[in-house]
Amino acid sequence: MLHLYYGGTFDPFHNGHLAIARSARDELGVEVRLMPAADPPHRAPPGATATQRAKMLDLAAAAETGLVVDRRELRRAERDPDSRSWTIDTLRELRAEFGDQARIALLVGADSFIGLPTWREWRSLFALAHFVVAERPGSPLDGELPDALAEAVRERWAATPAELEATPIGRVYRLRQPLHPESATDIRHRIATGEPWRELVPPAVARFIAMNGLYRRPAL
Repeated sequence: MLHLYYGGTFDPFHNGHLAIARSARDELGVEVRLMPAADPPHRAPPGATATQRAKMLDLAAAAETGLVVDRRELRRAERDPDSRSWTIDTLRELRAEFGDQARIALLVGADSFIGLPTWREWRSLFALAHFVVAERPGSPLDGELPDALAEAVRERWAATPAELEATPIGRVYRLRQPLHPESATDIRHRIATGEPWRELVPPAVARFIAMNGLYRRPAL
C-alpha cells in the first residue's frame, strides 16, 4: 500500500489544491493525507493560523472520500516551538513510524519540484520517499530541469503507478491533471480587496473564512 502525503501551507485550501488531491486519489487509488505546515517560528503567520488552516482542511476533507488530514507537523511544532517544518524531518518521522519497506510518497506541484535543490538535504529525500509531481499543460517539467535536479532524477522516472508499489523509495511519477488557475495569494488578495472569491474554494472553506473574518484588510 502506498502512503501518499500532500503537504503545504494551504493558506487557504482552494479548488486547485482539491483538484490535485482528487486526481492523485483517483489515479493512484490511494488515500491522500493532507499535511498542513506549522506556523513559522518567531513571527506571525502570513494569513490564517496553523489551527485555522488545519480546520479548513478538515472541512474540505469531510466532503471527500479518500482525503484525510495529518497534523504531524503541527504536533512537532507544539513540542518544539522553535522548530521548522522541514520535509526531511517529516519523512524521517514517517520512516520511523512505518519502517524501511513501506511505500511512502510526497505529492508536490511541478513548481515546487523544480525548486527541490533549495530544500534542506534535498538529495536525501529520494532515499526516504517517492515523489508524485502534479503538473499542468506547459509544466516546467516539459522544459529543461536545473542541472543538479536533472542528474538526480534521470533514472528515477516511473511510467506507471505500479512502479511506486514495486520499491519503497526513489521514483518520480508525473501526475497530469486539469488546469486550475486558483492561487492562495490571489484568493487572499481578492478577500482583502472585496473582489469575488467564494467560487475558488470549497463551500465549507468559504463559510469558515467568512465566519472568522480571515484575510480581510485591517481597518485603518
